[in-house]
Amino acid sequence: MTTISNNINRIYPIPAFSDNYIWALVDADQQRACVVDPGDANPVIDYLETNGLNLTDIFITHHHPDHTGGLKTLISKYAPTVYGPEPSGIQGISSFLHEGDTATLFDHQFSVYEVPGHTLDHIAYYCDETDPPLLFCGDTLFAAGCGRLFEGTPAMMHKSLSKLSALDINTNVYCTHEYTMANLKFAQAADPNNGELTARIEREQAKRDLGEPTLPSSIQLELNTNPFLRCGQPAIKESASTRLSQSIEGEVEVFAAIRNWKDNF
Repeated sequence: MTTISNNINRIYPIPAFSDNYIWALVDADQQRACVVDPGDANPVIDYLETNGLNLTDIFITHHHPDHTGGLKTLISKYAPTVYGPEPSGIQGISSFLHEGDTATLFDHQFSVYEVPGHTLDHIAYYCDETDPPLLFCGDTLFAAGCGRLFEGTPAMMHKSLSKLSALDINTNVYCTHEYTMANLKFAQAADPNNGELTARIEREQAKRDLGEPTLPSSIQLELNTNPFLRCGQPAIKESASTRLSQSIEGEVEVFAAIRNWKDNF
């Protein structure tokens, strides 16, 4: 559980399926909550009822069923305001969002970023009014990785990741899957001489050994250890060039090479 120094009293990962987290943002003083990407309603309802909370808001990042599957049940039971991307075709969204829009949650403004790549409709939610700032990025930026390109192009995803990596370095990064150890294994293959990466692997493995989430991450940690945010670094360029058996320099080309490598890792 993460404690934030304002009326978002805590942020809690509700486990779902095999490796999803449905993030609950809680204002305990008002006994209200928001959840992010509720793919399954049942664990959300269990969490709300156990803690005496009312669901007032839902943030949706993209249309995949493991992020939206619980919407119908939760809307029927709690009638929350549901924020999400307009071109998604998701049933139940009450407030459609685009780049530059804001979503108000518990008196805080969350800025909306369009971050296509994993899907074309993907958005992220960012709040710099909290301490630390908060980013809910769905399946775009992962701890030590990024989402697969199911609909977008390497150029799209690289631009989206560049947008997120330019946020305040102290930002807490809340993605929606516990993929960290697998991502770190690949990151070490792509960036084998990164001492900060080696230290991160030890820290994150210790958390998993205790059954604890590896999340949230931070923008600074991702800049230091996530190969998909480091495509301009000589070590990553060298790895990508070796992988393709030819010299490549452009960051988008480097990104495309290591994303393809990760897909087949």
